[in-house]
Amino acid sequence: MEATVPDERPSAEGPATFREVFAQHEFRAVFVAGALSWVGDYVAKAAVTLLVYQQTKSVALSAAAFAVSFLPWLLGGPVLAALAERYPYRRVMVACDLIRMALMLLIAIPNLPYQAVLVLIFAATLANPPSQAAKSALMPQLLTGDRLVLGLSLNSSVGQAAQVVGYVFGAAVASIDPVAALLFNAATFGFSALLVRLGVRDRPASMTPAHRSHLLRETHQGFAIVYRTPVLRAIAVLVFSAMLFSIVPEGLAAAWANEDAKGDLSAGAAQAVIMVANPVGFILGGLLVSRLFGPARRLKLMRPLAVLAPLVLVPALLDPPPLVVALLAALCGFAVAGMLPMANGLFVQALPNGFRARAFGVMATGVQVIQGFAVLVTGLLAERFPIPVVVGVWSAAGVVLMTVATLRWPDRQTVDAAIAAASAANAEPPPNPDGPASGGTTAGPPEPRTGDGHRRHVVT
Repeated sequence: MEATVPDERPSAEGPATFREVFAQHEFRAVFVAGALSWVGDYVAKAAVTLLVYQQTKSVALSAAAFAVSFLPWLLGGPVLAALAERYPYRRVMVACDLIRMALMLLIAIPNLPYQAVLVLIFAATLANPPSQAAKSALMPQLLTGDRLVLGLSLNSSVGQAAQVVGYVFGAAVASIDPVAALLFNAATFGFSALLVRLGVRDRPASMTPAHRSHLLRETHQGFAIVYRTPVLRAIAVLVFSAMLFSIVPEGLAAAWANEDAKGDLSAGAAQAVIMVANPVGFILGGLLVSRLFGPARRLKLMRPLAVLAPLVLVPALLDPPPLVVALLAALCGFAVAGMLPMANGLFVQALPNGFRARAFGVMATGVQVIQGFAVLVTGLLAERFPIPVVVGVWSAAGVVLMTVATLRWPDRQTVDAAIAAASAANAEPPPNPDGPASGGTTAGPPEPRTGDGHRRHVVT
């Protein structure tokens, strides 16, 4: 049993260093395993999309092969994520990796009908919510204080880098042999499972069988803790608002590059530059802001960066060339990445024990839905209006939304009260499952038992 971690509220201390974070051997194992899985996932997306297109010559079915990976989050992400609370996090992560490895090997069978490919891809991605929820829940048990904030930033940045590398590498390998790309993905899941199994020590599940109820009821508790706690709700609004507009340039890149090609870039090159700009900006923002500024300064920068993120996209109204569009998208990604780790850090402090994985499921599903909604709506608007006008006006509305969200941010007393309530609930012994709820921060059933005294967080 580990000792309770110290208070994680931002202080005047200097920022944590990469050396301090990577000195934690369990974090190293989780970090490398996550990077492998992410790269493999994006390689597989490129390969499966091409494989289905080669079989069917249908753009719609090829797009469906890409989109099916998002369905588990949209159809049951919070419920699937709640499963991670019932079992040890290491076991959940290893089991999900092995399941995905086996299914990828099945997809790699030559001449498999595309219908079977789509079903198997959907089955494989059902393992994503519990796996990512378990990883999110495990992080505060590995890192504390500002090391946790830097660790979250590193994880977010490597996810964006994996997207760029995976798409490029996957497209290159899949054009030669899609099966080879799928086998590569299966191998990444196998290595990931091995790293987690050997590199992370076993910990008890956060919820004992005695404290389980119905899975849907437990999922509802995850929604309740996020949306009925003012501080957690404010963080959710800030994160969801950021996702509402930061994805738009990437989502409209293909049409934007082909409808109004300018400068020396071809339409294909312009599309690629716009699509990778936001992830690249995100990587730089996450690493630089977390490394250059201490916790107290990052807390002060969080709300200005939230407003800046949509503001830098407003100049799209002027219909700039693709390289300038890419620069704007990169600046947006930079601002969002600078804001998110501190928002995640606050989430840690205000979230009582026993809700870590379920809160992640709520947040991750919200991000998926918001991003899909934003791309769908702006795409429909772009059918009637020029894309630069759509992006510029949409972003201007984002500035208004973010300004309202930051002005309605809870005051310091409310934040401190939420942190104190969560700390008090975490310090108390688990209540009787048949008795009244305690802790004051949740409505509904009592808090489940946790395996240790660490605080909870959600990776967004």
